[in-house]
Amino acid sequence: MKVYTKTGDKGTTALFGGTRVPKDHIRIDSYGTVDELNSYIGLIRDQEMDAHYKSILIEIQDRLFTVGAILATPVEKEVLKNGELRLKNLGIVPSDIELLENQIDAMEETLPQMTHFVLPGGHQTVSYCHIARCVCRRAERLAVHLSHNETVPEIAIQYLNRLSDYLFVLARKLSSDLKAEEVKWIPRK
Repeated sequence: MKVYTKTGDKGTTALFGGTRVPKDHIRIDSYGTVDELNSYIGLIRDQEMDAHYKSILIEIQDRLFTVGAILATPVEKEVLKNGELRLKNLGIVPSDIELLENQIDAMEETLPQMTHFVLPGGHQTVSYCHIARCVCRRAERLAVHLSHNETVPEIAIQYLNRLSDYLFVLARKLSSDLKAEEVKWIPRK
């Protein structure tokens, strides 16, 4: 199978199920941003850190492929002609969100209470977490925008929302683990 198909040379691409849409369609932007997020999470995972974080990040990357597949599938193409679900055995379930919440809670138990806004930075790995958090927020906004016109499972949006929280807390935890300086935002007086 060749990587290039030439089918997108005129600015369209196929969704799951074969429907062709312009490459700047909100659905493409939505799952493309999830793909971008997945790449940034891979970059975080490639940094030196505790193996536990790496295993959670692999789990997150797997779930993001699922979110991308969900966003790439129009509701009218969810069921195949034979009656089977197109995304059979794929989905985001409440336990996926609970995993993120449990990880957030565990990390926060070891961190000082937040009393101020934090400027992104302090260590390269921490900065990567903040970039991923921002991309995650953009992916969430795009999925919400898509949901105004087309069906998007609410749980996919919830997952992206919780993931951005996880990435923020992971940045704080890695700042602590790496003994990086956490710079407080100080408003002008």
